[in-house]
Amino acid sequence: MAVPKRKTSKSRRDKRRTHYKATAPTTAVCSNCGELCRPHNVCAKCGHYNGKKVIEIKE
Repeated sequence: MAVPKRKTSKSRRDKRRTHYKATAPTTAVCSNCGELCRPHNVCAKCGHYNGKKVIEIKE
């Protein structure tokens, strides 16, 4: 069975992991109220999607 001969250093380990980064979620502007929301999702502020009222939001 293959076994590592030396311990992998933190710097070598972290160099390998440089591409695993968190990205900010994409946002779109709601066409009805102008709030930022996720694209292709109902707006949480006004309840509109694609120019139509989809859900009723309690205030």
